[in-house]
Amino acid sequence: MDETHNNRTSLVKGAKDIAKEAKRHAAKKVSRAVDRASDEYSSHRNYSRFQNEDEEEDDHNDYTQQDNHYTGNAANDDEGASSDATEGHDDEDEIYEGEYQGVPAYSNGKPSHGQVALGQPVSDSLKGRKELENERQADEEELAQQYELIMQECGHGRFQWQLFFVLGLALMSDGVEVFVVGFVLPSAETDMCVPNSGAGWLGSIVYLGMMFGAFFWGGLSDKVGRKQCLLIAMSFNGFFAFLSSFVQGYSMFLLCRMVSGFGIGGAVPIVFSYFAEVLAREKRGEHLSWLCMFWMIGGIYASAMAWAIIPHYGWSFSMGSAYQFHSWRVFVVVCALPCVSAVVALTFMPESPRFYLEMGKHDEAWMVLKQIHDTNMRARGEPERVFTVNRIKIPKQLDELVEMQNESANPAAKVLFRIKAELRGIWLTFMRCFNYPVKDNTMKLAAVWFTLSFGYYGLSVWFPDVIKHLQADEYASRVKIHNNERIEDFTFNFTLENQIHKNGVFLNDRFISMKFKSVTFIDSSFHNCYFEDVSSVGSFFNNCTFVDSYFYNTDIDDSKLLNTRVINSSFYHNKTGCQMTFDDDYSAYWVYFVNFLGTLAVLPGNIVSALLMDKIGRLSMLGGSMVLSGISCFFLWFGTSESMMIFMLCLYNGLSISAWNSLDVVTAELYPTDRRGTGFGFCNAMCKLAAVLGNLIFGSLVGITKAIPILLASSVLVGGGLVGLRLPDTRANVLM
Repeated sequence: MDETHNNRTSLVKGAKDIAKEAKRHAAKKVSRAVDRASDEYSSHRNYSRFQNEDEEEDDHNDYTQQDNHYTGNAANDDEGASSDATEGHDDEDEIYEGEYQGVPAYSNGKPSHGQVALGQPVSDSLKGRKELENERQADEEELAQQYELIMQECGHGRFQWQLFFVLGLALMSDGVEVFVVGFVLPSAETDMCVPNSGAGWLGSIVYLGMMFGAFFWGGLSDKVGRKQCLLIAMSFNGFFAFLSSFVQGYSMFLLCRMVSGFGIGGAVPIVFSYFAEVLAREKRGEHLSWLCMFWMIGGIYASAMAWAIIPHYGWSFSMGSAYQFHSWRVFVVVCALPCVSAVVALTFMPESPRFYLEMGKHDEAWMVLKQIHDTNMRARGEPERVFTVNRIKIPKQLDELVEMQNESANPAAKVLFRIKAELRGIWLTFMRCFNYPVKDNTMKLAAVWFTLSFGYYGLSVWFPDVIKHLQADEYASRVKIHNNERIEDFTFNFTLENQIHKNGVFLNDRFISMKFKSVTFIDSSFHNCYFEDVSSVGSFFNNCTFVDSYFYNTDIDDSKLLNTRVINSSFYHNKTGCQMTFDDDYSAYWVYFVNFLGTLAVLPGNIVSALLMDKIGRLSMLGGSMVLSGISCFFLWFGTSESMMIFMLCLYNGLSISAWNSLDVVTAELYPTDRRGTGFGFCNAMCKLAAVLGNLIFGSLVGITKAIPILLASSVLVGGGLVGLRLPDTRANVLM
């Protein structure tokens, strides 16, 4: 009995010794982890501590004789029992704290409910939401510092330049889309016989599509990735832009251009977010500004293609009178080529490594960073340089309540469920853009984007329309007026242009293979006249009389016969549809040339902003450019001629481009990675909303007054510039 009691006492004593030893060992490990964390950023490269962690663990797990710990094979029986009890525990800790092994699974030794094992971290299930968010915030700050050092090690070289040109094609497509609207609008509305009440809808509907697209694709890029979203968005744009060139009805054409705009709307927020995440801090401002040049290149490309294609009316074919494929449709197809090229090139580029890290995908991010490093080192002639990063900090992944899907649902229900879930995720991320500390920045950025876009797009519409108005006034001043003329037995086989015929009498005359261009007949009579193969553009017969006349293959119909009597006359094989012609129409060339000059004028501003972005700061350039642009609007008072208005257009574009470039850089740097696409997309959606309002308001003031457009544009630009100066400076920021 005593022997049994002694054995039980020995076992209890041994268990207490084992527990005491385990407690002391765990306490030493926790203390050592705290010491490492406090010294984490003392060295130049804070991620180097991960490289030799395994060796440090091995040294720490050896026990010395002086501390009565296990050393090699020298141990007595009691010490051997103690070491056996703690050895397995050390091995588990090495697996958990050593090199990255994926998500650890706690299958053995799991503490019971409500208890925490000694020396083990507190389970996330026992922590509050606020505590978990604070831990994630700390992890993101640590990752931002480490990621900056990693990008410095990867260097700036061939990989960044490859991605620069690929994303540049996507940004170029956005610029082309904006200019296509203005160039195609007059031709498309004429070709499709759009009445005046429906004119102008094309410009507004495209901007509305871009507005919704910017918000949707920008938010989705924070959920599924930059590359994947950009690929899908650009594919939408390319397919429906190409399809729009073949549809014949104006309503279908509007639908295709709206969906095309919806696709291209995601280009700007995703492109700048994507490129900013592969640039080191000292390179970010300059190279994001260089990237903005592709928008200018898109405008130049669209202007050049419009000048080369649209006025050539002979570049067309028809299939009867029902299907017409005119030159402006060829122009639409050509303008879709940059988008197609961007989609093809983008398939060869990797996902953003910063996005991978934000999603907790360590291995995928490490592989992309190694690709960046190796690509740049090979281009430098240093292929032997080894990527030394082993471990990268990953922010704590917070669980979200997700509605489970019914596995037995049909495919359509599954698709709707997925769409609903993604839209809900986008909305929740968008609402986080109005949480502290980014709420004030979101409001200020939205105000700056809206004011800059309202002034820019409003004046961009107003300038060309004013030039057209001046041209129309000059054209009208050269009109020739013929009164009380009488012409008999004469053949007209040439073009009549810019004329007014009043009280004329035409007897036995022949109008064969000729054109009426801006010709008006008032109170005139035609007796026994013959019209064959006649085209009329901007020409009308007002209060006239046709007696015993014959019409064959002409476009003279009821829309051009105003209050006109037709007596005993015949119409055969009339031309259907609205007739278009650019023959001898130099005004079309002039419009494209003016837009070309206005787009080319931003080149000096692009160069200056790229070179000075990191030297004088983003905010100084943003506020200064907007204020100078607003002041330049006052010189519009002196725009009384075409040449003066063209000069003012070039000056305004050259001054405002620096504001656009700096605003793109500031927006990409102010938002954290998990909200960068959403925040940028919201700001860009405000930009497109302002473009719609600017088109409507400024367009309605053409030819009425100069005072309101000048004062309106100046006030919003100066006000937006002052708000921009209140934004925080991001020049020294790392990407959160």
